Amino acid sequence: MTPIVVTLLIFALMLVLMAVRVPIAASMFVAGFVGYAAQAGMEPLLNHLKTESFARFSSYDLSVIPLFLLMGQFASQGGLSRALFRFANGVLGRLHGGMAMAAVVACAAFGAVCGSSVATAATLGSVALPEMKRHGYSGRLATATLAAGGTLGIIVPPSVILVIYGILTEQNIAKLFAAAMIPAALMVLAFVVGIAVYVRMVPGHAPAHDEVETTNLREAVSGVGPIAVIFTIVFGGIYGGIFTPTEGAAVGAAATFVVALARRELGLRGIAASFYSTAMNAGMIFAIFLGADLLNASLALTQVPNQLAEAVGAMALPPMAVIGAIMLLYLVLGCIMDELSVILLTVPIFFPLVMGLPLGVEGAEKAIWFGILVLMTVVIGLITPPVGLNVYIVNGMADDVPIAESYRGIVPFLIAGLVCLLLLMLVPELSIWTVRLIG
Repeated sequence: MTPIVVTLLIFALMLVLMAVRVPIAASMFVAGFVGYAAQAGMEPLLNHLKTESFARFSSYDLSVIPLFLLMGQFASQGGLSRALFRFANGVLGRLHGGMAMAAVVACAAFGAVCGSSVATAATLGSVALPEMKRHGYSGRLATATLAAGGTLGIIVPPSVILVIYGILTEQNIAKLFAAAMIPAALMVLAFVVGIAVYVRMVPGHAPAHDEVETTNLREAVSGVGPIAVIFTIVFGGIYGGIFTPTEGAAVGAAATFVVALARRELGLRGIAASFYSTAMNAGMIFAIFLGADLLNASLALTQVPNQLAEAVGAMALPPMAVIGAIMLLYLVLGCIMDELSVILLTVPIFFPLVMGLPLGVEGAEKAIWFGILVLMTVVIGLITPPVGLNVYIVNGMADDVPIAESYRGIVPFLIAGLVCLLLLMLVPELSIWTVRLIG
């Protein structure tokens, strides 16, 4: 069989296993196992598993993942999401569609102590969805807003996805976090503007004026103060050279734990749930790491990734056309697979190809810019029909809202996200300016 046929069979096996609901980590592992054994034999395969597994999981950099996950769990269990939503609603609630805008801003702020899109969507959904319904927001706008806002959990640093991208491509995690700040702000602004336009063009989905209790605004401000302090300590320490991103994650987890205890919303049961969820999610991530590593190793044996890079180079396509095609593929994959699997599966294939293209930025700056583009595209995929993982999660929390209504409501957010993506593709400085600023 030719290398192309072998590659297609490996992917076909993985997709079949996923279709019959085999976990993604196991699907990748089995497809990689079969593909590697068929090409190199069992003994080389076992030797590879013995050495590469240890090399992957003995990496000190991986410890940043469970620490940021634990930080997010403490924030969720400690009720910080409610404080963020109350504050954002106190500031924006008087505007037409202001509570929806507040939900987006609260999602972005919660992402600064969470780093997960699913956790952000689920946590803010449980807080904001009942309030939006009580104030007269349609199920379409409410669920779409929270699904789109939840994606900000992996754009706003600290982003677990950016950590994984940095590990895969050997890039500086602190610089990746810095590069995500302007794109994250652009996405928040685009979502807020999208809501403002939508509620005016499609009347009836939001009250003209929300009633906001001004007496609670001061209390809401005091509630978000500790979150601002945590963010300042973690990122100020990282960019000030006081500690590494891994140490910053540990400090952030400890600080969030203290704040949650001080708020008297984190008991023994919540602490146990935080550690349990962290262990489950970290184990899932590491299992996907193992499966993706083996799958990519089996694909490397086919030499197809190298042949793909050579074929693209021989076609003499405009570099931005190649980037556009890659982003389109990420959009398709992002709407049917979770973001972690997409990153682990595709980055080892596309990263060498992109690094060989003349794009006006070179070296580490090109790698960081591409990472932000991938992150933004995967985020858009999370709310793209026919699946859109975040849409399903939030819609599942609203029993009276048909999934078709949530998909209709997501359209303005998709448009806003695509505009941001196009802007970042055409103006790389938007993502690398902050990297240059910190040196």
